[in-house]
Amino acid sequence: MSDHDPTVVRPVPKPRVPLGIEEVLVAITMAVVALITFANVVVRYLTDVSFAFTEEYSIALMVILTFLGASAAVVKDRHIRITFITDKLSPANRRRTEQFAMACVALMYGLLVVYGTWTTWDDYRFEVTSPALGLPQWIYTIWLPVLSLVVLARTIGRMIRIHRGTEPLETGHIPEGEP
Repeated sequence: MSDHDPTVVRPVPKPRVPLGIEEVLVAITMAVVALITFANVVVRYLTDVSFAFTEEYSIALMVILTFLGASAAVVKDRHIRITFITDKLSPANRRRTEQFAMACVALMYGLLVVYGTWTTWDDYRFEVTSPALGLPQWIYTIWLPVLSLVVLARTIGRMIRIHRGTEPLETGHIPEGEP
């Protein structure tokens, strides 16, 4: 009849590892990005000098922020989806479809763990340095496999909750007879 209302607050699942960890880290990361960006703007405005290093740090922190957000999205079942077909499926088939989607997410983040680890090892082994500050590049690239592993663990946890039937599945369709 009508589409799911995205403004409706849905209950947040209760995973074994509290979701508050990601939420606190997201808040800290955003605060640090805001502070260094603000400092750069103020210094540039007052002195015509730019803190070039802030761009390097901001980019690294935005990558961290993206992975933390992906982890929270998996737990809260807020990943992007197209529900036109799945809304027409029976609850059992919708559950199977969601399990398949979570398996695809797990595969992708598993690959990121493997390839991110190889990249980090190469950066360490070949002593690659960052472009702006000349810091060891592995300090930045290590977050790719580490945070991919976090998202992978959250995905597996969600797959287990779906399999056990302890997590309701999202449906974009409001059944007939409901307002």
